[in-house]
Amino acid sequence: KLQMNRLNKRRWPGELVCRRRCVAAEALVRFGIAPSAVGLVAFASFFCSPLLAEVAEGRPNVLLIITDDQNDYFAHSSGVNAKTPALDKLRKQAIAFPHAYCASPVCGPSRAALFSGLYPHHTGAYLNGADPWRTSAQLMACETLPELFRRSGYTTWGMGKLFHAKLTDGRGDRQWDNRSSANGGFGPFGDKDHQFAGKFFSVQEWDGPDSDFPDVKSANAAAKFLRQYKSAEPFFMVYGLWRPHNPWTAPRRFFDLYDSNQIPFPPPGYRKEDLVDVPPGGRELSAIYAQRWNGFGDSNRDAWRRILHGYLACTSFADWNIGRVIEALDDSKHASNTIVIVTSDNGFHVGEKHHFGKSTLWEKSANVPLWIRLPNKMHAGIECSAQVGLIDLYPTLKSKCELGSQAQKLDGTDLSPLLANPAIQWTRPAITTYGEGRFSLRSGRWRYIRYNDGKEELYDHRNDRHEFRNLATESGHDDILESFRKSVPQRWQSSLGGRNG
Repeated sequence: KLQMNRLNKRRWPGELVCRRRCVAAEALVRFGIAPSAVGLVAFASFFCSPLLAEVAEGRPNVLLIITDDQNDYFAHSSGVNAKTPALDKLRKQAIAFPHAYCASPVCGPSRAALFSGLYPHHTGAYLNGADPWRTSAQLMACETLPELFRRSGYTTWGMGKLFHAKLTDGRGDRQWDNRSSANGGFGPFGDKDHQFAGKFFSVQEWDGPDSDFPDVKSANAAAKFLRQYKSAEPFFMVYGLWRPHNPWTAPRRFFDLYDSNQIPFPPPGYRKEDLVDVPPGGRELSAIYAQRWNGFGDSNRDAWRRILHGYLACTSFADWNIGRVIEALDDSKHASNTIVIVTSDNGFHVGEKHHFGKSTLWEKSANVPLWIRLPNKMHAGIECSAQVGLIDLYPTLKSKCELGSQAQKLDGTDLSPLLANPAIQWTRPAITTYGEGRFSLRSGRWRYIRYNDGKEELYDHRNDRHEFRNLATESGHDDILESFRKSVPQRWQSSLGGRNG
């Protein structure tokens, strides 16, 4: 009892560190027995029945919400100011990480890294469309985050957009106790009169029912689960949204939140000379969507503003769905013992640096929103200035939820010290990868980019937050460049293939 009291010091109220359930699971594995939920309960009940109920009640639940292609327009400092009342409320309850970064600036590879805890350069999953969970030896052999939660005694629920890739046969069933049937897709799409470059690149106010959108169906299912869940087992829930990813269709009332004539362009607007000092590798990434958006930007401001209107409406629509799910949690008995994490798979350009899309190594693609609300809302409203990555969520949740040991060595870092004290010094750079040998590192005031031809970019965010001036081409920064060169991965897996964008 004394030892347990010592272990419980500096824990949030109600959290216990007893790991009998995890030990039971590991024992079953050691004896060659698959630790199913039923078998584990029976096994653990026999060996540690006096503590089983306490363990299930004490370990925190987790609600992980992942949006799609969401940039920082929710922040007043962005100069665009999306209307996001649910995220504004969450910001007052959680620790905010304005310098959080994805491992890859595209959906599938970013999500593969988040759920596996492995960087793209260790798995070969750099691009969308490669079926990495069926072709990467590292991903096929790893234990995903939901798999680890389930093996460690959690009830697992997955709803909406999750992996953005097909899994090997039966793997989905191994990860989730329940999966929403409302997985849906990117639709509804705009009609031909509202398409800029095919149905995926359409902007249209939707006058049909809200239930036409998969995000609404999944949010309804998530809210129902949270309000009705009665089991003593802790839960791990992932709610994945398809918005604000294009097509930019949303219920009309979310378009009506904005005066289309008053929507500001992302500061400082269009700069013709923006890419003059960017190496060929950077210009190549910026041009990925060039054919789709030919003529946009300064020469067609009406079209640019229309795209902004659609993106902002979809951001507000996503915010509404997020708010409904968190409200359901807060109305339930689980609110005080649940970790809430809201983030996105990658960022998004809406005209910045001549680009409409993701798939670059600049700040706009790499930076993602991240809020972590701790049980009983510890450190509510605090902003942590450390550079962190989505790659860090796996080891962090493993630590905070006292999970068992996973099969693979994780690439991320446990953020528990930052959650205990958001003001501590944190020097580990955040790494973003897109393609073989192409890396972007963010550390302190600096962003460093190296392409596979060895060409570099260096930006000083203290004086140039929009990354206009490439200091790698100027003298006087040799020490900084050399420091980053030592931090760039020197080895990487060959690409599994796929497509840009």
